[in-house]
Amino acid sequence: MTAGILLLTILLPWAGALFVWLVGNDHPRLQHSLAVGFSVAGGVAGLVLLGFASRDELVVLSIGGAFGNFTFRPDGLGVFLAAIATVIGSLAVIFSVDYMHNEAQLGRYYSLVLFFIGSMSGLVLTGNLFLMFAFWEMTALCSYALISFYNDDPKAVAGGIKALIMTQVGGIGLLIGAILSYSYLGTVEVNVLLEKAGALPSNVLGIIAFGFLVAAAAKSAQFPFQTWLPDAMEAPTPVSALIHAATMVNAGVYLLARFYPAFVGVPGWREAVMVVGMLSALLAGLMALVATDLKRVLAYSTVSQLGYMVYAVGAGGVFASQFHLFSHAIFKALLFLGAGAVIHAAGTRDMREMGGLGKQMPFVRTVFVIGALALAGIPVLNGFWSKELVLEAGLHGGATWMFGVMLFTAGLTALYTFRCVWMVFYGEPHGHAHVHDAGTAMKTALAPLAAGTLLSWLLAGNFAHLLEKTLPYHEIHALTLVKILEEVILAPATWIALGVVGLGILVWVFRDALRLWQEVFAGIGQIARQSFGFEWLNQAIVRTTMQVAEDLRNLQTGVLNWNVLAIALTLLVVVVILSLGA
Repeated sequence: MTAGILLLTILLPWAGALFVWLVGNDHPRLQHSLAVGFSVAGGVAGLVLLGFASRDELVVLSIGGAFGNFTFRPDGLGVFLAAIATVIGSLAVIFSVDYMHNEAQLGRYYSLVLFFIGSMSGLVLTGNLFLMFAFWEMTALCSYALISFYNDDPKAVAGGIKALIMTQVGGIGLLIGAILSYSYLGTVEVNVLLEKAGALPSNVLGIIAFGFLVAAAAKSAQFPFQTWLPDAMEAPTPVSALIHAATMVNAGVYLLARFYPAFVGVPGWREAVMVVGMLSALLAGLMALVATDLKRVLAYSTVSQLGYMVYAVGAGGVFASQFHLFSHAIFKALLFLGAGAVIHAAGTRDMREMGGLGKQMPFVRTVFVIGALALAGIPVLNGFWSKELVLEAGLHGGATWMFGVMLFTAGLTALYTFRCVWMVFYGEPHGHAHVHDAGTAMKTALAPLAAGTLLSWLLAGNFAHLLEKTLPYHEIHALTLVKILEEVILAPATWIALGVVGLGILVWVFRDALRLWQEVFAGIGQIARQSFGFEWLNQAIVRTTMQVAEDLRNLQTGVLNWNVLAIALTLLVVVVILSLGA
Protein backbone atom coordinates (compact mmCIF):
# COMPACT_ATOMS: atom_id res chain seq x y z
CA MET A 1 0.00 0.00 0.00
CA THR A 2 2.76 2.43 0.97
CA ALA A 3 4.62 1.71 -2.27
CA GLY A 4 1.47 2.57 -4.20
CA ILE A 5 1.05 5.86 -2.35
CA LEU A 6 4.67 6.74 -3.03
CA LEU A 7 4.31 6.09 -6.74
CA LEU A 8 1.01 8.00 -6.85
CA THR A 9 2.75 11.05 -5.38
CA ILE A 10 4.94 11.12 -8.48
CA LEU A 11 2.62 9.68 -11.11
CA LEU A 12 -0.63 11.54 -10.37
CA PRO A 13 0.79 14.94 -11.41
CA TRP A 14 2.41 13.30 -14.45
CA ALA A 15 -0.89 11.69 -15.43
CA GLY A 16 -2.55 15.09 -15.06
CA ALA A 17 0.08 16.60 -17.34
CA LEU A 18 -0.73 14.03 -20.03
CA PHE A 19 -4.51 14.39 -19.79
CA VAL A 20 -4.42 18.21 -19.82
CA TRP A 21 -2.26 18.09 -22.92
CA LEU A 22 -4.49 15.57 -24.69
CA VAL A 23 -7.68 17.56 -24.00
CA GLY A 24 -6.39 20.46 -26.09
CA ASN A 25 -6.74 24.20 -25.74
CA ASP A 26 -10.25 24.25 -27.19
CA HIS A 27 -11.57 23.14 -23.78
CA PRO A 28 -10.04 25.57 -21.24
CA ARG A 29 -12.59 24.87 -18.48
CA LEU A 30 -11.87 21.16 -18.66
CA GLN A 31 -8.14 21.87 -18.63
CA HIS A 32 -8.50 23.97 -15.48
CA SER A 33 -10.59 21.25 -13.83
CA LEU A 34 -8.23 18.42 -14.76
CA ALA A 35 -5.17 20.36 -13.60
CA VAL A 36 -6.76 21.18 -10.25
CA GLY A 37 -8.10 17.65 -9.78
CA PHE A 38 -4.84 15.85 -10.48
CA SER A 39 -2.71 18.34 -8.54
CA VAL A 40 -4.97 18.12 -5.48
CA ALA A 41 -4.94 14.32 -5.73
CA GLY A 42 -1.14 14.43 -5.81
CA GLY A 43 -1.16 16.73 -2.78
CA VAL A 44 -3.40 14.31 -0.88
CA ALA A 45 -1.06 11.43 -1.77
CA GLY A 46 1.92 13.49 -0.54
CA LEU A 47 0.21 14.21 2.77
CA VAL A 48 -0.85 10.58 3.25
CA LEU A 49 2.71 9.45 2.54
CA LEU A 50 3.88 11.42 5.58
CA GLY A 51 2.11 8.86 7.75
CA PHE A 52 4.08 6.00 6.19
CA ALA A 53 7.57 7.48 6.43
CA SER A 54 10.21 4.79 6.79
CA ARG A 55 13.93 4.24 6.32
CA ASP A 56 13.22 1.12 4.22
CA GLU A 57 13.25 0.87 0.44
CA LEU A 58 9.68 0.41 -0.75
CA VAL A 59 10.03 0.38 -4.52
CA VAL A 60 12.90 -1.45 -6.25
CA LEU A 61 13.04 -1.60 -10.04
CA SER A 62 15.91 -3.78 -11.28
CA ILE A 63 17.67 -2.04 -14.17
CA GLY A 64 21.09 -3.66 -14.03
CA GLY A 65 24.43 -2.44 -15.31
CA ALA A 66 25.81 0.81 -14.01
CA PHE A 67 22.34 1.98 -13.05
CA GLY A 68 21.81 -0.79 -10.49
CA ASN A 69 18.33 -0.71 -9.00
CA PHE A 70 16.03 2.27 -9.29
CA THR A 71 14.94 2.57 -5.68
CA PHE A 72 12.50 4.84 -3.86
CA ARG A 73 12.61 5.35 -0.10
CA PRO A 74 10.03 7.38 1.86
CA ASP A 75 12.29 8.63 4.65
CA GLY A 76 11.43 11.78 6.58
CA LEU A 77 13.52 14.12 4.45
CA GLY A 78 12.03 12.85 1.19
CA VAL A 79 8.36 12.62 2.17
CA PHE A 80 8.49 16.04 3.80
CA LEU A 81 9.79 17.71 0.64
CA ALA A 82 7.45 15.69 -1.57
CA ALA A 83 4.52 16.94 0.54
CA ILE A 84 5.73 20.52 0.11
CA ALA A 85 6.05 20.08 -3.67
CA THR A 86 2.63 18.50 -4.13
CA VAL A 87 0.59 20.55 -1.66
CA ILE A 88 2.00 23.97 -2.48
CA GLY A 89 2.07 22.96 -6.13
CA SER A 90 -1.65 22.20 -5.98
CA LEU A 91 -2.33 25.60 -4.42
CA ALA A 92 -0.36 27.27 -7.22
CA VAL A 93 -2.50 25.38 -9.73
CA ILE A 94 -5.72 26.48 -7.99
CA PHE A 95 -4.45 30.09 -8.01
CA SER A 96 -3.78 29.72 -11.74
CA VAL A 97 -7.48 29.23 -12.46
CA ASP A 98 -7.97 32.98 -11.91
CA TYR A 99 -4.50 34.16 -12.84
CA MET A 100 -4.35 32.33 -16.21
CA HIS A 101 -7.99 32.99 -17.11
CA ASN A 102 -8.33 33.61 -20.85
CA GLU A 103 -4.61 32.92 -21.39
CA ALA A 104 -3.58 30.99 -24.49
CA GLN A 105 -1.58 27.74 -24.41
CA LEU A 106 -3.15 26.45 -21.18
CA GLY A 107 -2.26 22.88 -22.15
CA ARG A 108 1.43 23.71 -22.33
CA TYR A 109 1.27 25.67 -19.09
CA TYR A 110 -0.53 23.11 -16.94
CA SER A 111 1.34 20.14 -18.43
CA LEU A 112 4.69 21.68 -17.55
CA VAL A 113 3.54 22.69 -14.06
CA LEU A 114 2.25 19.21 -13.27
CA PHE A 115 5.30 17.51 -14.75
CA PHE A 116 7.44 19.86 -12.63
CA ILE A 117 5.64 18.85 -9.44
CA GLY A 118 5.98 15.12 -10.15
CA SER A 119 9.65 15.48 -11.05
CA MET A 120 10.47 17.26 -7.81
CA SER A 121 8.68 14.53 -5.86
CA GLY A 122 10.72 11.90 -7.68
CA LEU A 123 13.97 13.75 -7.02
CA VAL A 124 13.53 13.73 -3.25
CA LEU A 125 12.04 10.22 -2.95
CA THR A 126 14.55 8.26 -5.03
CA GLY A 127 17.45 6.44 -3.41
CA ASN A 128 19.49 6.14 -6.62
CA LEU A 129 22.02 8.84 -7.58
CA PHE A 130 21.62 8.40 -11.34
CA LEU A 131 17.85 8.55 -11.07
CA MET A 132 18.20 11.59 -8.83
CA PHE A 133 20.28 13.18 -11.60
CA ALA A 134 17.56 12.36 -14.14
CA PHE A 135 14.89 14.02 -12.01
CA TRP A 136 17.30 16.92 -11.37
CA GLU A 137 17.48 17.53 -15.11
CA MET A 138 13.71 17.17 -15.52
CA THR A 139 13.15 20.00 -13.05
CA ALA A 140 15.68 22.11 -14.93
CA LEU A 141 13.85 21.51 -18.22
CA CYS A 142 10.49 22.39 -16.67
CA SER A 143 11.82 25.56 -15.10
CA TYR A 144 13.34 26.66 -18.41
CA ALA A 145 10.10 26.04 -20.31
CA LEU A 146 7.94 27.77 -17.69
CA ILE A 147 10.21 30.78 -17.18
CA SER A 148 10.12 31.35 -20.94
CA PHE A 149 6.40 30.51 -21.16
CA TYR A 150 5.70 33.89 -22.78
CA ASN A 151 8.03 32.97 -25.63
CA ASP A 152 7.27 36.11 -27.62
CA ASP A 153 8.94 38.14 -24.84
CA PRO A 154 12.75 38.28 -25.34
CA LYS A 155 13.30 38.87 -21.61
CA ALA A 156 11.35 35.73 -20.74
CA VAL A 157 13.27 33.62 -23.26
CA ALA A 158 16.60 35.01 -22.06
CA GLY A 159 15.64 34.34 -18.44
CA GLY A 160 14.69 30.76 -19.26
CA ILE A 161 17.91 30.05 -21.14
CA LYS A 162 19.96 31.58 -18.34
CA ALA A 163 18.21 29.46 -15.71
CA LEU A 164 18.69 26.32 -17.78
CA ILE A 165 22.39 26.87 -18.39
CA MET A 166 23.23 27.94 -14.84
CA THR A 167 21.49 24.95 -13.31
CA GLN A 168 23.22 22.65 -15.83
CA VAL A 169 26.51 23.77 -14.29
CA GLY A 170 25.19 22.27 -11.08
CA GLY A 171 24.08 19.16 -12.92
CA ILE A 172 27.69 18.49 -13.95
CA GLY A 173 28.79 18.51 -10.30
CA LEU A 174 26.06 16.04 -9.36
CA LEU A 175 26.83 13.76 -12.31
CA ILE A 176 30.56 13.69 -11.53
CA GLY A 177 29.77 12.76 -7.93
CA ALA A 178 27.46 9.94 -9.04
CA ILE A 179 30.06 8.55 -11.47
CA LEU A 180 32.84 8.65 -8.87
CA SER A 181 30.58 6.99 -6.32
CA TYR A 182 29.85 4.17 -8.75
CA SER A 183 33.51 3.85 -9.74
CA TYR A 184 34.74 3.34 -6.16
CA LEU A 185 31.74 1.79 -4.42
CA GLY A 186 30.25 -0.20 -7.28
CA THR A 187 26.82 1.28 -6.68
CA VAL A 188 24.90 4.53 -6.95
CA GLU A 189 22.69 3.89 -3.95
CA VAL A 190 22.42 7.01 -1.78
CA ASN A 191 22.56 5.15 1.51
CA VAL A 192 25.66 3.19 0.46
CA LEU A 193 27.48 6.48 -0.16
CA LEU A 194 26.33 7.77 3.23
CA GLU A 195 27.44 4.58 4.96
CA LYS A 196 30.77 4.01 3.21
CA ALA A 197 31.93 7.55 2.47
CA GLY A 198 34.82 7.08 4.88
CA ALA A 199 36.14 4.20 2.76
CA LEU A 200 36.66 6.47 -0.25
CA PRO A 201 40.06 8.06 -0.89
CA SER A 202 40.08 11.50 0.71
CA ASN A 203 40.71 13.31 -2.58
CA VAL A 204 37.85 11.48 -4.28
CA LEU A 205 35.45 12.21 -1.44
CA GLY A 206 36.55 15.84 -1.58
CA ILE A 207 35.77 16.06 -5.30
CA ILE A 208 32.32 14.56 -4.71
CA ALA A 209 31.65 16.87 -1.75
CA PHE A 210 32.60 20.08 -3.52
CA GLY A 211 30.98 18.92 -6.75
CA PHE A 212 27.72 18.54 -4.85
CA LEU A 213 28.24 21.99 -3.31
CA VAL A 214 28.58 23.51 -6.78
CA ALA A 215 25.44 21.60 -7.81
CA ALA A 216 23.51 22.92 -4.82
CA ALA A 217 24.74 26.50 -5.25
CA ALA A 218 23.74 26.59 -8.92
CA LYS A 219 20.36 24.94 -8.38
CA SER A 220 19.43 27.08 -5.37
CA ALA A 221 20.81 30.31 -6.89
CA GLN A 222 23.49 30.69 -4.25
CA PHE A 223 26.73 32.65 -4.43
CA PRO A 224 28.21 33.11 -7.01
CA PHE A 225 25.35 31.88 -9.25
CA GLN A 226 22.64 33.97 -7.60
CA THR A 227 21.72 36.25 -10.50
CA TRP A 228 19.71 33.73 -12.56
CA LEU A 229 16.79 33.60 -10.13
CA PRO A 230 15.69 37.28 -10.35
CA ASP A 231 15.73 36.99 -14.15
CA ALA A 232 13.35 34.04 -13.81
CA MET A 233 10.64 36.47 -12.70
CA GLU A 234 9.42 36.79 -16.27
CA ALA A 235 7.45 33.58 -15.71
CA PRO A 236 3.76 33.69 -14.75
CA THR A 237 3.60 34.44 -11.02
CA PRO A 238 2.15 31.04 -9.97
CA VAL A 239 5.24 29.51 -11.60
CA SER A 240 7.43 31.88 -9.58
CA ALA A 241 5.72 30.66 -6.42
CA LEU A 242 6.27 27.06 -7.52
CA ILE A 243 9.97 27.56 -8.25
CA HIS A 244 10.69 29.59 -5.11
CA ALA A 245 8.60 27.71 -2.58
CA ALA A 246 7.87 24.16 -3.70
CA THR A 247 10.34 22.82 -6.24
CA MET A 248 13.48 23.91 -8.07
CA VAL A 249 15.50 25.98 -5.62
CA ASN A 250 14.74 23.69 -2.68
CA ALA A 251 16.57 20.88 -4.48
CA GLY A 252 20.02 22.35 -3.80
CA VAL A 253 19.42 22.72 -0.07
CA TYR A 254 17.98 19.19 -0.03
CA LEU A 255 21.14 17.85 -1.70
CA LEU A 256 23.38 19.36 0.98
CA ALA A 257 21.17 18.15 3.81
CA ARG A 258 20.84 14.65 2.33
CA PHE A 259 24.60 14.11 2.00
CA TYR A 260 25.78 16.06 5.03
CA PRO A 261 26.84 12.89 6.95
CA ALA A 262 29.06 11.81 4.04
CA PHE A 263 30.85 15.15 3.66
CA VAL A 264 31.05 16.50 7.20
CA GLY A 265 34.62 15.22 7.60
CA VAL A 266 35.94 16.66 4.32
CA PRO A 267 38.46 19.40 5.19
CA GLY A 268 37.06 22.84 4.49
CA TRP A 269 33.68 21.62 3.22
CA ARG A 270 31.57 22.77 6.14
CA GLU A 271 33.28 26.17 6.18
CA ALA A 272 32.77 26.56 2.42
CA VAL A 273 29.08 25.73 2.76
CA MET A 274 28.67 28.30 5.52
CA VAL A 275 30.49 31.00 3.55
CA VAL A 276 28.32 30.35 0.48
CA GLY A 277 25.17 30.61 2.61
CA MET A 278 26.35 33.70 4.45
CA LEU A 279 27.36 35.62 1.30
CA SER A 280 24.14 34.64 -0.47
CA ALA A 281 22.02 35.84 2.46
CA LEU A 282 23.88 39.15 2.80
CA LEU A 283 24.27 40.13 -0.86
CA ALA A 284 20.72 39.16 -1.81
CA GLY A 285 19.37 41.08 1.19
CA LEU A 286 21.15 44.23 0.02
CA MET A 287 19.86 43.75 -3.53
CA ALA A 288 16.30 43.33 -2.22
CA LEU A 289 16.64 46.62 -0.37
CA VAL A 290 17.19 48.63 -3.56
CA ALA A 291 14.91 46.70 -5.95
CA THR A 292 11.67 48.32 -7.13
CA ASP A 293 10.16 45.34 -8.97
CA LEU A 294 7.85 43.52 -6.54
CA LYS A 295 8.67 40.05 -7.84
CA ARG A 296 12.40 40.77 -7.86
CA VAL A 297 12.28 41.86 -4.22
CA LEU A 298 10.73 38.50 -3.38
CA ALA A 299 13.25 36.70 -5.62
CA TYR A 300 16.20 38.30 -3.84
CA SER A 301 14.49 37.43 -0.58
CA THR A 302 14.36 33.77 -1.65
CA VAL A 303 18.08 33.75 -2.41
CA SER A 304 18.72 35.30 1.01
CA GLN A 305 16.52 32.84 2.92
CA LEU A 306 18.02 29.89 1.07
CA GLY A 307 21.35 31.28 2.23
CA TYR A 308 20.14 30.85 5.81
CA MET A 309 19.32 27.20 5.09
CA VAL A 310 22.68 26.52 3.43
CA TYR A 311 24.46 28.26 6.33
CA ALA A 312 22.59 26.05 8.81
CA VAL A 313 23.60 22.85 7.00
CA GLY A 314 27.25 23.90 7.11
CA ALA A 315 26.91 24.59 10.83
CA GLY A 316 25.54 21.10 11.40
CA GLY A 317 21.95 22.22 11.91
CA VAL A 318 20.26 19.90 9.41
CA PHE A 319 16.98 19.98 11.30
CA ALA A 320 17.08 23.79 11.61
CA SER A 321 17.81 24.07 7.89
CA GLN A 322 14.94 21.82 6.83
CA PHE A 323 12.52 23.34 9.31
CA HIS A 324 13.29 26.78 7.90
CA LEU A 325 12.82 25.34 4.40
CA PHE A 326 9.37 24.17 5.53
CA SER A 327 8.46 27.56 6.99
CA HIS A 328 9.87 29.44 4.02
CA ALA A 329 7.96 27.28 1.53
CA ILE A 330 4.68 28.29 3.15
CA PHE A 331 5.22 32.00 3.69
CA LYS A 332 7.09 32.54 0.42
CA ALA A 333 4.32 30.83 -1.56
CA LEU A 334 1.91 33.13 0.27
CA LEU A 335 3.97 36.20 -0.62
CA PHE A 336 4.43 35.27 -4.27
CA LEU A 337 0.81 34.38 -4.84
CA GLY A 338 -0.21 37.54 -2.97
CA ALA A 339 2.11 39.51 -5.24
CA GLY A 340 0.51 37.76 -8.21
CA ALA A 341 -2.92 38.97 -7.09
CA VAL A 342 -1.54 42.52 -6.81
CA ILE A 343 0.13 42.40 -10.23
CA HIS A 344 -2.95 40.85 -11.82
CA ALA A 345 -5.11 43.68 -10.47
CA ALA A 346 -2.73 46.63 -10.77
CA GLY A 347 -1.20 45.69 -14.12
CA THR A 348 2.35 46.50 -12.99
CA ARG A 349 5.21 44.99 -11.02
CA ASP A 350 6.81 48.37 -10.23
CA MET A 351 6.25 49.20 -6.55
CA ARG A 352 6.77 52.89 -7.31
CA GLU A 353 3.49 52.78 -9.27
CA MET A 354 1.56 51.21 -6.41
CA GLY A 355 0.88 52.53 -2.90
CA GLY A 356 -2.36 52.57 -0.95
CA LEU A 357 -3.59 49.29 -2.45
CA GLY A 358 -4.52 47.93 0.97
CA LYS A 359 -7.82 49.83 0.95
CA GLN A 360 -8.86 48.29 -2.36
CA MET A 361 -7.41 44.84 -1.69
CA PRO A 362 -8.06 44.17 2.03
CA PHE A 363 -7.89 40.37 1.79
CA VAL A 364 -4.65 40.33 -0.18
CA ARG A 365 -3.19 42.99 2.12
CA THR A 366 -3.99 40.92 5.22
CA VAL A 367 -2.50 37.66 3.97
CA PHE A 368 0.52 39.41 2.44
CA VAL A 369 1.27 41.15 5.73
CA ILE A 370 1.08 37.80 7.52
CA GLY A 371 3.66 36.39 5.11
CA ALA A 372 5.82 39.50 5.43
CA LEU A 373 5.85 39.29 9.22
CA ALA A 374 6.97 35.66 8.99
CA LEU A 375 9.73 36.61 6.54
CA ALA A 376 10.91 39.38 8.86
CA GLY A 377 11.07 36.93 11.77
CA ILE A 378 8.37 38.46 13.95
CA PRO A 379 7.00 36.27 16.80
CA VAL A 380 5.07 34.02 16.78
CA LEU A 381 4.82 33.19 13.09
CA ASN A 382 6.56 30.19 11.59
CA GLY A 383 9.49 32.15 10.17
CA PHE A 384 10.44 33.41 13.62
CA TRP A 385 10.89 29.95 15.15
CA SER A 386 12.75 28.40 12.25
CA LYS A 387 15.07 31.37 11.66
CA GLU A 388 16.00 31.47 15.34
CA LEU A 389 16.90 27.78 15.21
CA VAL A 390 19.13 28.53 12.22
CA LEU A 391 20.88 31.35 14.06
CA GLU A 392 21.34 29.21 17.15
CA ALA A 393 22.87 26.43 15.03
CA GLY A 394 25.22 28.96 13.49
CA LEU A 395 26.25 30.33 16.88
CA HIS A 396 27.22 26.90 18.16
CA GLY A 397 28.53 25.36 14.96
CA GLY A 398 30.36 28.16 13.17
CA ALA A 399 32.57 31.21 13.51
CA THR A 400 31.30 34.12 15.59
CA TRP A 401 31.93 36.64 12.82
CA MET A 402 29.70 34.67 10.44
CA PHE A 403 26.98 34.64 13.08
CA GLY A 404 27.33 38.44 13.29
CA VAL A 405 26.85 38.77 9.53
CA MET A 406 23.73 36.60 9.67
CA LEU A 407 22.37 38.72 12.53
CA PHE A 408 22.91 41.85 10.45
CA THR A 409 21.11 40.16 7.55
CA ALA A 410 18.15 39.44 9.84
CA GLY A 411 17.82 43.18 10.45
CA LEU A 412 18.24 43.83 6.73
CA THR A 413 15.44 41.36 6.02
CA ALA A 414 13.07 43.25 8.32
CA LEU A 415 14.05 46.52 6.64
CA TYR A 416 13.43 45.47 3.03
CA THR A 417 10.28 43.55 3.98
CA PHE A 418 8.63 46.54 5.65
CA ARG A 419 9.76 48.75 2.76
CA CYS A 420 8.03 46.38 0.32
CA VAL A 421 4.78 46.20 2.31
CA TRP A 422 4.63 49.98 2.74
CA MET A 423 5.31 50.78 -0.91
CA VAL A 424 2.61 48.36 -2.11
CA PHE A 425 -0.23 48.60 0.41
CA TYR A 426 0.23 51.82 2.36
CA GLY A 427 1.28 55.40 1.77
CA GLU A 428 0.03 57.59 -1.04
CA PRO A 429 -1.41 55.90 -4.15
CA HIS A 430 0.78 56.30 -7.23
CA GLY A 431 -1.21 54.33 -9.77
CA HIS A 432 -4.39 55.29 -11.55
CA ALA A 433 -5.84 51.89 -12.43
CA HIS A 434 -8.99 50.61 -10.78
CA VAL A 435 -7.82 47.74 -8.57
CA HIS A 436 -9.95 44.83 -7.36
CA ASP A 437 -9.37 42.28 -4.63
CA ALA A 438 -8.42 38.65 -5.32
CA GLY A 439 -10.87 36.33 -7.04
CA THR A 440 -12.36 33.20 -5.51
CA ALA A 441 -9.71 30.76 -6.76
CA MET A 442 -6.94 33.10 -5.60
CA LYS A 443 -8.47 33.39 -2.14
CA THR A 444 -8.88 29.61 -1.99
CA ALA A 445 -5.12 29.24 -2.52
CA LEU A 446 -4.06 32.13 -0.26
CA ALA A 447 -6.18 31.33 2.81
CA PRO A 448 -4.58 27.96 3.72
CA LEU A 449 -1.10 29.39 3.17
CA ALA A 450 -1.89 32.23 5.59
CA ALA A 451 -3.17 29.70 8.12
CA GLY A 452 -0.03 27.61 7.64
CA THR A 453 2.17 30.65 8.20
CA LEU A 454 0.42 31.26 11.50
CA LEU A 455 0.31 27.66 12.74
CA SER A 456 2.81 25.37 10.98
CA TRP A 457 5.46 25.87 13.68
CA LEU A 458 3.31 23.66 15.90
CA LEU A 459 4.58 20.71 13.83
CA ALA A 460 8.23 21.27 14.77
CA GLY A 461 8.35 18.45 17.31
CA ASN A 462 6.66 15.96 14.98
CA PHE A 463 8.99 16.92 12.15
CA ALA A 464 12.09 16.49 14.33
CA HIS A 465 10.89 13.05 15.45
CA LEU A 466 10.20 12.07 11.83
CA LEU A 467 13.77 12.92 10.81
CA GLU A 468 15.30 11.18 13.82
CA LYS A 469 13.33 7.99 13.17
CA THR A 470 14.04 7.68 9.44
CA LEU A 471 17.53 9.19 8.91
CA PRO A 472 19.99 6.76 10.49
CA TYR A 473 23.15 8.57 9.35
CA HIS A 474 22.28 12.15 10.31
CA GLU A 475 22.34 11.73 14.11
CA ILE A 476 19.39 14.03 14.64
CA HIS A 477 18.25 14.10 18.26
CA ALA A 478 14.59 15.02 18.32
CA LEU A 479 13.06 17.32 20.91
CA THR A 480 9.43 17.80 21.76
CA LEU A 481 7.67 20.96 20.63
CA VAL A 482 7.80 22.33 24.16
CA LYS A 483 11.55 21.74 24.39
CA ILE A 484 12.14 23.35 21.01
CA LEU A 485 10.15 26.43 22.03
CA GLU A 486 12.00 26.63 25.33
CA GLU A 487 15.31 26.35 23.53
CA VAL A 488 14.41 29.22 21.22
CA ILE A 489 12.90 31.47 23.88
CA LEU A 490 15.71 31.01 26.39
CA ALA A 491 18.55 31.35 23.88
CA PRO A 492 20.38 34.72 24.14
CA ALA A 493 20.76 34.64 20.33
CA THR A 494 16.97 34.93 20.01
CA TRP A 495 16.77 38.17 21.94
CA ILE A 496 19.79 39.63 20.17
CA ALA A 497 18.19 38.76 16.83
CA LEU A 498 14.88 40.33 17.86
CA GLY A 499 16.73 43.49 18.81
CA VAL A 500 18.42 43.59 15.41
CA VAL A 501 15.07 42.96 13.66
CA GLY A 502 13.58 45.82 15.70
CA LEU A 503 16.41 48.09 14.56
CA GLY A 504 15.71 47.17 10.95
CA ILE A 505 12.06 48.15 11.38
CA LEU A 506 13.02 51.42 13.09
CA VAL A 507 15.35 52.32 10.23
CA TRP A 508 12.38 52.18 7.87
CA VAL A 509 10.05 54.05 10.24
CA PHE A 510 12.58 56.88 10.68
CA ARG A 511 13.92 56.76 7.13
CA ASP A 512 13.36 60.47 6.57
CA ALA A 513 15.46 61.40 9.60
CA LEU A 514 18.19 59.05 8.38
CA ARG A 515 18.32 60.48 4.87
CA LEU A 516 21.92 61.59 5.41
CA TRP A 517 22.93 57.98 5.98
CA GLN A 518 21.10 56.99 2.81
CA GLU A 519 23.34 59.36 0.90
CA VAL A 520 26.44 57.94 2.63
CA PHE A 521 25.53 54.40 1.58
CA ALA A 522 24.23 55.36 -1.87
CA GLY A 523 27.34 53.85 -3.44
CA ILE A 524 26.61 50.44 -1.95
CA GLY A 525 23.06 50.69 -3.26
CA GLN A 526 24.33 51.40 -6.76
CA ILE A 527 26.63 48.37 -6.64
CA ALA A 528 23.76 46.25 -5.31
CA ARG A 529 21.61 47.27 -8.28
CA GLN A 530 24.36 45.86 -10.49
CA SER A 531 24.34 42.53 -8.61
CA PHE A 532 27.71 43.35 -7.03
CA GLY A 533 29.37 42.63 -10.34
CA PHE A 534 28.58 38.92 -10.33
CA GLU A 535 26.30 39.21 -13.34
CA TRP A 536 29.38 39.17 -15.54
CA LEU A 537 30.29 35.69 -14.26
CA ASN A 538 26.82 34.32 -14.89
CA GLN A 539 26.66 35.92 -18.33
CA ALA A 540 30.12 34.59 -19.15
CA ILE A 541 28.97 31.05 -18.35
CA VAL A 542 25.86 31.51 -20.49
CA ARG A 543 27.76 32.98 -23.45
CA THR A 544 30.48 30.33 -23.30
CA THR A 545 27.94 27.50 -23.16
CA MET A 546 25.95 28.88 -26.08
CA GLN A 547 29.13 29.39 -28.13
CA VAL A 548 30.33 25.85 -27.46
CA ALA A 549 26.90 24.53 -28.44
CA GLU A 550 27.02 26.56 -31.66
CA ASP A 551 30.51 25.23 -32.45
CA LEU A 552 29.43 21.64 -31.81
CA ARG A 553 26.75 22.02 -34.46
CA ASN A 554 29.58 21.85 -37.00
CA LEU A 555 30.11 18.21 -36.02
CA GLN A 556 26.71 17.41 -37.52
CA THR A 557 27.67 17.18 -41.19
CA GLY A 558 24.38 15.82 -42.44
CA VAL A 559 26.28 13.02 -44.23
CA LEU A 560 25.03 9.65 -42.96
CA ASN A 561 28.29 7.75 -43.53
CA TRP A 562 30.35 10.19 -41.45
CA ASN A 563 27.74 10.16 -38.67
CA VAL A 564 27.71 6.34 -38.53
CA LEU A 565 31.52 6.29 -38.44
CA ALA A 566 31.58 8.80 -35.56
CA ILE A 567 29.04 6.74 -33.59
CA ALA A 568 31.04 3.52 -34.17
CA LEU A 569 34.34 5.07 -33.11
CA THR A 570 32.77 6.59 -30.00
CA LEU A 571 31.24 3.22 -29.09
CA LEU A 572 34.63 1.57 -29.55
CA VAL A 573 36.28 4.09 -27.24
CA VAL A 574 33.61 3.52 -24.58
CA VAL A 575 34.04 -0.27 -24.80
CA VAL A 576 37.82 0.04 -24.45
CA ILE A 577 37.49 2.33 -21.42
CA LEU A 578 35.01 -0.02 -19.74
CA SER A 579 37.25 -3.00 -20.48
CA LEU A 580 40.28 -1.31 -18.95
CA GLY A 581 38.18 -0.34 -15.92
CA ALA A 582 37.16 -3.96 -15.41
